[in-house]
Amino acid sequence: MISHVVWDWNGTLLNDNHAVLAAVNEVCIGFGRPELTWGEWQAAYARPMRLSYEQVLQRALDDEEWEQVDKLYHDRYDALLHTCELAVGVHDVLRTWGVGGRTQSLLSMWFHSRLTPTVEQYGLTQYFTRVDGLPGEVGGGSKADSLVRHLQEQQLDPAGVVLIGDVVDDAQAAQAAGTQCVLVTTGAMTREALETTGAPVTGSISEALGLLNR
Repeated sequence: MISHVVWDWNGTLLNDNHAVLAAVNEVCIGFGRPELTWGEWQAAYARPMRLSYEQVLQRALDDEEWEQVDKLYHDRYDALLHTCELAVGVHDVLRTWGVGGRTQSLLSMWFHSRLTPTVEQYGLTQYFTRVDGLPGEVGGGSKADSLVRHLQEQQLDPAGVVLIGDVVDDAQAAQAAGTQCVLVTTGAMTREALETTGAPVTGSISEALGLLNR
Protein backbone atom coordinates (compact mmCIF):
# COMPACT_ATOMS: atom_id res chain seq x y z
CA MET A 1 0.00 0.00 0.00
CA ILE A 2 1.55 3.29 -1.12
CA SER A 3 1.09 6.05 1.43
CA HIS A 4 3.73 8.56 0.31
CA VAL A 5 4.78 9.98 -3.06
CA VAL A 6 8.18 11.57 -3.65
CA TRP A 7 7.86 13.90 -6.63
CA ASP A 8 10.64 14.93 -8.97
CA TRP A 9 10.63 18.59 -10.03
CA ASN A 10 12.23 19.41 -13.40
CA GLY A 11 10.39 17.75 -16.26
CA THR A 12 7.85 16.19 -13.88
CA LEU A 13 6.00 18.87 -11.93
CA LEU A 14 7.66 21.73 -13.82
CA ASN A 15 7.41 21.94 -17.61
CA ASP A 16 10.82 23.43 -18.34
CA ASN A 17 11.99 21.58 -21.44
CA HIS A 18 12.39 24.75 -23.51
CA ALA A 19 14.56 26.34 -20.80
CA VAL A 20 16.63 23.17 -20.47
CA LEU A 21 17.32 23.04 -24.20
CA ALA A 22 18.25 26.72 -24.32
CA ALA A 23 20.62 26.22 -21.38
CA VAL A 24 22.20 23.14 -22.97
CA ASN A 25 22.74 25.10 -26.15
CA GLU A 26 24.35 27.90 -24.16
CA VAL A 27 26.94 25.30 -23.16
CA CYS A 28 27.31 24.18 -26.77
CA ILE A 29 27.92 27.76 -27.90
CA GLY A 30 30.40 28.31 -25.09
CA PHE A 31 32.40 25.27 -26.17
CA GLY A 32 32.15 25.90 -29.91
CA ARG A 33 29.74 23.09 -30.71
CA PRO A 34 26.63 23.36 -32.95
CA GLU A 35 23.34 23.67 -31.09
CA LEU A 36 21.23 20.56 -30.38
CA THR A 37 17.62 19.71 -31.06
CA TRP A 38 15.47 18.41 -28.20
CA GLY A 39 15.64 14.91 -29.66
CA GLU A 40 19.44 15.04 -29.78
CA TRP A 41 19.57 16.13 -26.14
CA GLN A 42 17.20 13.33 -25.11
CA ALA A 43 19.46 10.85 -26.89
CA ALA A 44 22.53 12.17 -25.07
CA TYR A 45 20.94 12.52 -21.62
CA ALA A 46 22.58 10.40 -18.91
CA ARG A 47 23.53 10.45 -15.24
CA PRO A 48 25.91 11.64 -14.03
CA MET A 49 25.26 14.68 -16.20
CA ARG A 50 28.94 15.09 -16.92
CA LEU A 51 28.70 12.04 -19.19
CA SER A 52 25.95 13.73 -21.21
CA TYR A 53 28.07 16.78 -21.88
CA GLU A 54 31.19 14.76 -22.63
CA GLN A 55 29.17 12.91 -25.25
CA VAL A 56 27.72 16.11 -26.68
CA LEU A 57 31.05 17.96 -26.69
CA GLN A 58 32.94 14.82 -27.76
CA ARG A 59 35.68 15.31 -25.22
CA ALA A 60 36.55 14.56 -21.62
CA LEU A 61 35.96 17.43 -19.18
CA ASP A 62 38.26 18.25 -16.30
CA ASP A 63 36.85 19.68 -13.07
CA GLU A 64 37.42 23.29 -14.09
CA GLU A 65 35.66 22.75 -17.42
CA TRP A 66 32.79 20.96 -15.70
CA GLU A 67 32.30 23.96 -13.42
CA GLN A 68 32.24 26.15 -16.53
CA VAL A 69 29.58 23.90 -18.10
CA ASP A 70 27.52 24.03 -14.93
CA LYS A 71 27.71 27.82 -14.73
CA LEU A 72 26.84 28.37 -18.40
CA TYR A 73 23.86 26.05 -18.07
CA HIS A 74 22.43 27.43 -14.85
CA ASP A 75 22.92 31.09 -15.71
CA ARG A 76 20.86 30.61 -18.88
CA TYR A 77 18.32 28.35 -17.17
CA ASP A 78 17.79 30.82 -14.33
CA ALA A 79 17.23 33.63 -16.84
CA LEU A 80 14.41 31.61 -18.45
CA LEU A 81 12.85 30.19 -15.30
CA HIS A 82 10.11 32.83 -15.26
CA THR A 83 8.87 31.49 -18.62
CA CYS A 84 8.30 27.95 -17.30
CA GLU A 85 4.87 26.67 -16.32
CA LEU A 86 3.71 23.86 -14.10
CA ALA A 87 2.71 20.57 -15.69
CA VAL A 88 -0.98 20.28 -16.50
CA GLY A 89 -3.15 19.81 -13.42
CA VAL A 90 -0.39 19.97 -10.80
CA HIS A 91 -2.49 21.61 -8.08
CA ASP A 92 -5.39 19.20 -8.61
CA VAL A 93 -3.09 16.18 -8.65
CA LEU A 94 -1.28 17.16 -5.45
CA ARG A 95 -4.50 18.12 -3.70
CA THR A 96 -6.14 14.82 -4.65
CA TRP A 97 -3.24 12.71 -3.39
CA GLY A 98 -3.27 14.50 -0.03
CA VAL A 99 -6.84 13.43 0.70
CA GLY A 100 -7.23 10.78 3.39
CA GLY A 101 -3.94 11.32 5.16
CA ARG A 102 -1.62 10.34 2.33
CA THR A 103 1.57 12.40 2.20
CA GLN A 104 4.00 13.64 -0.43
CA SER A 105 7.34 15.37 -0.66
CA LEU A 106 9.60 16.86 -3.31
CA LEU A 107 13.15 15.80 -4.15
CA SER A 108 15.13 17.48 -6.90
CA MET A 109 18.71 17.49 -8.11
CA TRP A 110 18.34 21.22 -8.75
CA PHE A 111 20.02 23.52 -6.24
CA HIS A 112 18.15 23.72 -2.93
CA SER A 113 18.67 27.47 -2.67
CA ARG A 114 16.84 27.96 -5.98
CA LEU A 115 14.33 25.15 -5.57
CA THR A 116 12.62 26.18 -2.33
CA PRO A 117 11.70 29.76 -3.28
CA THR A 118 10.58 28.60 -6.74
CA VAL A 119 8.27 25.94 -5.30
CA GLU A 120 6.86 28.55 -2.95
CA GLN A 121 6.38 30.99 -5.81
CA TYR A 122 4.25 28.43 -7.64
CA GLY A 123 2.15 27.93 -4.49
CA LEU A 124 3.11 24.29 -3.99
CA THR A 125 4.97 24.27 -0.65
CA GLN A 126 1.72 23.67 1.22
CA TYR A 127 1.37 20.20 -0.28
CA PHE A 128 4.74 18.79 0.78
CA THR A 129 6.00 17.38 4.05
CA ARG A 130 9.56 18.13 2.90
CA VAL A 131 11.30 19.82 -0.02
CA ASP A 132 14.91 18.86 -0.73
CA GLY A 133 17.22 20.06 -3.46
CA LEU A 134 20.92 19.71 -4.13
CA PRO A 135 22.94 21.25 -1.28
CA GLY A 136 26.11 21.93 -3.25
CA GLU A 137 27.06 24.53 -5.84
CA VAL A 138 27.83 22.19 -8.75
CA GLY A 139 25.23 19.67 -9.84
CA GLY A 140 24.91 16.60 -12.00
CA GLY A 141 25.23 13.57 -9.71
CA SER A 142 22.98 10.58 -9.13
CA LYS A 143 19.77 10.85 -7.12
CA ALA A 144 20.16 7.60 -5.18
CA ASP A 145 21.97 8.88 -2.07
CA SER A 146 19.75 11.96 -1.94
CA LEU A 147 16.62 9.79 -2.01
CA VAL A 148 17.88 7.58 0.82
CA ARG A 149 18.55 10.65 2.98
CA HIS A 150 15.22 12.19 1.98
CA LEU A 151 13.35 9.12 3.24
CA GLN A 152 15.44 8.81 6.41
CA GLU A 153 14.81 12.44 7.35
CA GLN A 154 11.08 11.75 7.22
CA GLN A 155 11.31 8.32 8.87
CA LEU A 156 9.50 6.78 5.91
CA ASP A 157 9.38 3.05 5.19
CA PRO A 158 10.59 2.73 1.57
CA ALA A 159 8.10 -0.08 0.98
CA GLY A 160 5.25 2.41 1.26
CA VAL A 161 6.81 5.03 -1.04
CA VAL A 162 6.73 5.63 -4.79
CA LEU A 163 9.01 8.06 -6.63
CA ILE A 164 7.45 9.76 -9.65
CA GLY A 165 10.05 11.16 -12.05
CA ASP A 166 11.00 11.59 -15.70
CA VAL A 167 14.44 10.03 -16.18
CA VAL A 168 16.14 6.66 -15.84
CA ASP A 169 18.10 7.94 -12.85
CA ASP A 170 14.81 8.26 -10.94
CA ALA A 171 14.11 4.56 -11.44
CA GLN A 172 17.66 3.62 -10.47
CA ALA A 173 17.46 5.80 -7.35
CA ALA A 174 14.14 4.21 -6.38
CA GLN A 175 15.60 0.73 -6.78
CA ALA A 176 18.63 1.63 -4.68
CA ALA A 177 16.44 3.11 -1.93
CA GLY A 178 13.91 0.27 -1.94
CA THR A 179 10.95 2.32 -3.18
CA GLN A 180 8.68 1.83 -6.15
CA CYS A 181 8.82 4.16 -9.17
CA VAL A 182 6.53 5.47 -11.89
CA LEU A 183 8.00 7.44 -14.79
CA VAL A 184 6.46 10.12 -17.00
CA THR A 185 7.40 10.94 -20.60
CA THR A 186 7.19 14.71 -20.11
CA GLY A 187 10.88 15.34 -19.45
CA ALA A 188 14.39 14.76 -20.71
CA MET A 189 14.22 11.12 -21.83
CA THR A 190 12.31 9.20 -24.47
CA ARG A 191 9.64 6.62 -23.65
CA GLU A 192 11.89 3.94 -25.12
CA ALA A 193 14.70 4.83 -22.73
CA LEU A 194 12.36 4.96 -19.74
CA GLU A 195 10.83 1.58 -20.57
CA THR A 196 14.24 -0.09 -20.31
CA THR A 197 14.04 0.39 -16.52
CA GLY A 198 11.04 -1.92 -16.16
CA ALA A 199 9.16 0.76 -14.21
CA PRO A 200 5.65 1.75 -15.33
CA VAL A 201 5.79 4.59 -17.86
CA THR A 202 2.93 7.08 -18.26
CA GLY A 203 2.27 10.19 -20.30
CA SER A 204 1.44 12.59 -17.48
CA ILE A 205 1.51 13.04 -13.71
CA SER A 206 -2.25 12.47 -13.54
CA GLU A 207 -1.82 9.12 -15.32
CA ALA A 208 1.03 8.25 -12.96
CA LEU A 209 -1.11 8.95 -9.94
CA GLY A 210 -3.97 7.03 -11.51
CA LEU A 211 -1.84 3.88 -11.39
CA LEU A 212 -1.48 4.31 -7.62
CA ASN A 213 -5.20 4.85 -7.08
CA ARG A 214 -6.25 1.64 -8.77
